[in-house]
Amino acid sequence: MKITITTRKTFVNEIDKGMIEKKIGKLAKFFSDDAEATVTVSSQKNDKIVEVTIFANGLVYRAEERNEDILDAVDKAEVAIDRQIRRNKTRLEKNLRREALTVQVEEAPVEEEKEFNIIRTKTHSLKPMSAEEAILQMNLIGHEFFIFLNAETDSTDIVYKRKDGNYGLIETKL
Repeated sequence: MKITITTRKTFVNEIDKGMIEKKIGKLAKFFSDDAEATVTVSSQKNDKIVEVTIFANGLVYRAEERNEDILDAVDKAEVAIDRQIRRNKTRLEKNLRREALTVQVEEAPVEEEKEFNIIRTKTHSLKPMSAEEAILQMNLIGHEFFIFLNAETDSTDIVYKRKDGNYGLIETKL
């Protein structure tokens, strides 16, 4: 697994970088060699924020943790992703295809507009999947909604997490 460490508004020394690679490297047992992990370390007030994103087999695993100590935050993020994988292992093996999702993030230049200021653009490749698979993928990346191509209706649909803990499905029609 390839591990990339980036920092924002903070400094991570070489010893800590080595420890981060070692801790995140423990997750490599779940993935093939072509998996990519991105660890972003940033600072906000007294806390260090560690965001771990793993792209593997077309799926995205994500965890974000805050702590005063970088390594404690990395430990918590590693445990969170391990828990996601173990909790959804059976579903992932049974329901998800290898290329269930591919996400590409592109930073767009900031343009001044009178009403709207788009600061980030994401490109999302739609792959056919069921609503249950989309909910699983949404939970794996830790988002509140997820856009997907419904394999049953061949339409672009949206699943979202409701405040009551249940899920909703928005079906689109042309």
